[in-house]
Amino acid sequence: MKEVQWNNKSWEKLTKEETEEIFIIRSKVFVVEQNCVYQDIDNNDQKAIHVFGKKQNKIIAYSRAFNEGDFFKETSFGRALVDKKFRGKGIGTQLIKETLRIMKEKWPNKKIKISAQAHLSSLYKKHGFMSKGKEYLEDGIPHVAMYKN
Repeated sequence: MKEVQWNNKSWEKLTKEETEEIFIIRSKVFVVEQNCVYQDIDNNDQKAIHVFGKKQNKIIAYSRAFNEGDFFKETSFGRALVDKKFRGKGIGTQLIKETLRIMKEKWPNKKIKISAQAHLSSLYKKHGFMSKGKEYLEDGIPHVAMYKN
């Protein structure tokens, strides 16, 4: 199978098809698979840079990145996911690296804050993130605040 083709686009540059595909995969992972009822479409997509990986012309990995003050006080990213069929193949690591690369390019030398699902904190630590504070529930799922300088 081909390598992942990485893309990043502002809200205005996404095609209607890409927007629909992003909403579908986010719903598939976060609402259906994780059995979590929450408001995914939150009026923050318009401020985000959408980072996504495609294989065979289908989005299989995704995150959205924010400049300072657009989500947290710091730059940040979230809604990071890999389609279930493609997990365990290093694509999550590629997604984080690509997201961090885009953020460094667009917003150099900025502190990054993420709200990570607690069970994924060790993955983010491999990319230089450090946990700060206690675990907390976000939409019924344990999370931890993590920072990277």
